[in-house]
Amino acid sequence: MEMDLVGPTKMNIGSSLVTVGFAFCLNSLAFALSDAELERIGKRVWQNECGGTRDGLTSWNTGEDFASLGIGHFIWYPKGEDGPFEESFPKLARFLSSRGAKTAAWMNGDCPWNSRAEFQADFRSERMNQLRDLLAGTVKLQSEFLAERMRAALPKMLDAAPGGSRDRVKANFQRLLASGAGTFALIDYVNFKGEGTNPKERYDGQGWGMLQVLETMETDGPAPAAFGHAAAQVLERRVKNSPPARNEAKWLPGWKNRVRAYAE
Repeated sequence: MEMDLVGPTKMNIGSSLVTVGFAFCLNSLAFALSDAELERIGKRVWQNECGGTRDGLTSWNTGEDFASLGIGHFIWYPKGEDGPFEESFPKLARFLSSRGAKTAAWMNGDCPWNSRAEFQADFRSERMNQLRDLLAGTVKLQSEFLAERMRAALPKMLDAAPGGSRDRVKANFQRLLASGAGTFALIDYVNFKGEGTNPKERYDGQGWGMLQVLETMETDGPAPAAFGHAAAQVLERRVKNSPPARNEAKWLPGWKNRVRAYAE
């Protein structure tokens, strides 16, 4: 049995009122966001990930084996590295190129910096400035890339979810998509911590992506607040299960502040 819900939903991002049209069924999801809406979403994600700064578009965090680039801090591994987190910058580079952005050839291979030290030493180079120019000039396209990732996440999550939780995942996803704040929460979190379907993204057998949040989320009350509360629980569990050497506890307060803001 399929369920179709079609209609406009008023969406408030910051102080701006926007309209989202969406169609939902068990096997497909389509929604439309205007250029202005995508730009606003992109700027909020940029603020969440790197304080809205130009320099923050090109980062390599202490203790990590990859660069974090763009408004969504998309992961880019050096040659030979294959960490536990899904690499997303090469997909973004291909998407930007397909939409007419001028990406340099070197942006379509492995990360050219092999360590954080190399990356920092090259921070003011012509190559790095070229990368920042691209990322600062494609906020709307990066936002569109994030929205498409969110749209494509639902079938992946339903395939990966245990049979008993599929209805809950689907219903909570639908509840969130029915409001502007909920739509932003989905777009932001799937970029922030992934779909939750990658078996490599686990500590002690437990994931921390959107799937795990939707499974944990309550099924009544305001959906964005319920999603933010569940996300905070899932992230606390991730930190508890994480390898001590990673010292992920240092990030937890910021992570929790970010997801609790979904209710605002």
